[in-house]
Amino acid sequence: MPNEQAQQPAQGGQMEIKIADNIPGAEYTNMMQVNHNQEEFIMVFMNVAGNSGKVVSKVQTSPGHLKRIVAALAENIQKYESQFGVIKEASAPEANTGIGFEDRK
Repeated sequence: MPNEQAQQPAQGGQMEIKIADNIPGAEYTNMMQVNHNQEEFIMVFMNVAGNSGKVVSKVQTSPGHLKRIVAALAENIQKYESQFGVIKEASAPEANTGIGFEDRK
């Protein structure tokens, strides 16, 4: 598994982070599904257009790490809005989009 783990902090307290070779680039997402149990949160990110879509990423993390992620996102939204203005929240998708997962046998 080449380039998958972060290394210990280098001199000066900085950490070297390497990106896995199998991560080609960013994917656009406009829909997310969140589930959780006692041990983890699972976020499934999708790109949906019209009556079709695809899962572009799935992230699993602990409740403690998710709380840190939410705090970091909130801080970055505040910084963004102070520089570029208030972000208008996107509309929620309609309740019945007709998109779902099918068990194909």
